[in-house]
Amino acid sequence: MLTNTKIPVSYLFNKVKYEIFFVLVIGMLVHYLTTEFKNIIPLMPITIPAFIGTAISVILSFKLNQSYDRWWEARKIWGSIVNDSRSLVLQLQSFVDREHQNEIREIGLRHIAWCYSLGQTLRGLDPVAGLENFISEAEIQEASKQSNKPLAVLQVNTLQIAALKEKKALDIFSQVQLNNTMVNFSNYMGMAERIKNTVFPITYRIFLHFFIYIFIVTLSIALRDIESYFEIPLLLTISTTFFLLEKTATHLQDPFRNRPTDTPVTAIARTIEINIKDLLKEKEIPEPLAPEKYYQL
Repeated sequence: MLTNTKIPVSYLFNKVKYEIFFVLVIGMLVHYLTTEFKNIIPLMPITIPAFIGTAISVILSFKLNQSYDRWWEARKIWGSIVNDSRSLVLQLQSFVDREHQNEIREIGLRHIAWCYSLGQTLRGLDPVAGLENFISEAEIQEASKQSNKPLAVLQVNTLQIAALKEKKALDIFSQVQLNNTMVNFSNYMGMAERIKNTVFPITYRIFLHFFIYIFIVTLSIALRDIESYFEIPLLLTISTTFFLLEKTATHLQDPFRNRPTDTPVTAIARTIEINIKDLLKEKEIPEPLAPEKYYQL
């Protein structure tokens, strides 16, 4: 997730460098043609590029709104994971007999592993990387055999809660409450996977790029009487604004692609780790994850 720090100009330029090059070529070509074939190419009223620019703004506004909704939904899902993660440990400490504190610790640490594993899975990274800090090697090997590693980790916690009920360390009502919390985690995982696996219609991007290039051509023809040293920078400035907004929408629509605009799942998982370890009275508690330059992991 991008932070409030200053974003490097190089980051912005790299997002639209190819589009800027194409606009530069188009602008120079159209300017040459309108100069050399002035009597053949008809005059272009400025109202035509103005109308096309308005259409681009409407389509771009729609895409930005839809993309931000996807990003914000992903952030709300992980916010709910934070809340229920705290509740899980508090419920365990409230419901489970005191002589089973080691099992409460195991469930809490395993849940931290689940948070990291889910975030890494959504980003297309190794789902079991770093989990050895929270669960045993045997559990990692068992989870690696399944296609959905976070689900495998969640299953172990659910089965351990059921085992506590069998040992009479939990009453039936406490087990039901804990099971509801575990079901919530499964639901959150499914919601995040739905966002990850649902492709945003690519036609919006195709239409936007097509209209922007048409807009550049018509605007260049309409400004045929203006000197090139003024016309070309104007075309680049206007088109760069459109392309940057379109790139922003494209990145926001996929909040789990391991990019600076992502939902900061790793930082959120670290927050959950800190909270749970605080509740468990662990001695070694990590610091919050510091931002990487201008974005949060």
